[in-house]
Amino acid sequence: MRIGIDPEGRTAQGVTGFLSFVALNLLYIALCLPILTIPAATAALYEVTIRYSDDESGRPLKDFLPAFGRNWRSASLLGLALLLPVLLLAFSAVFWAGSPTVLGGIAMVVSILAGVHFFAAFLYAMALTAVYDNPVRATWKNALLLPTSEPVRTIGILLIPATLVCVTIIFPMFGVIIATVGFSVGAYASAFLFRSVFARHTPGA
Repeated sequence: MRIGIDPEGRTAQGVTGFLSFVALNLLYIALCLPILTIPAATAALYEVTIRYSDDESGRPLKDFLPAFGRNWRSASLLGLALLLPVLLLAFSAVFWAGSPTVLGGIAMVVSILAGVHFFAAFLYAMALTAVYDNPVRATWKNALLLPTSEPVRTIGILLIPATLVCVTIIFPMFGVIIATVGFSVGAYASAFLFRSVFARHTPGA
């Protein structure tokens, strides 16, 4: 008896899609290793996953490197403008955490909230760069405004990476999942939220 596997079948397509996301995850991690390339790699990851979330259009793995090169300049400038404040505010939060005064506690909370806002703005900036061909200044402005204008969806966008980090800290073995599909699947989940946000703020969408 001959057993054949239909390459167009749902099971075969599911396995192919899963392996594609594994390869995409590994490629993303590799391109993030120089650290300075994190913004461009993140924008490219969002571009291919947002496109794939729209009726599975595009080829996430094959389209990733072209998207990386295309988004390099804008994503890098936006990353510098938004991630540097995150680092400074994180340092400020740690500094004020050591203060026993009420003023120190207030300053710590303000630093944390501001840092979270700028990190959310960074994620929005990378997604905006992935979807729209706007000037860097306009993207930066929109990215800073979106977290406050879309608080519920912003919480969802932030919960995805926060959950991955927290689960990995509690269960270190979960790091294997992060290394294989964590970033790519997380970006894919975020893609639906980004598309919902952009549709609400795009005239005629």
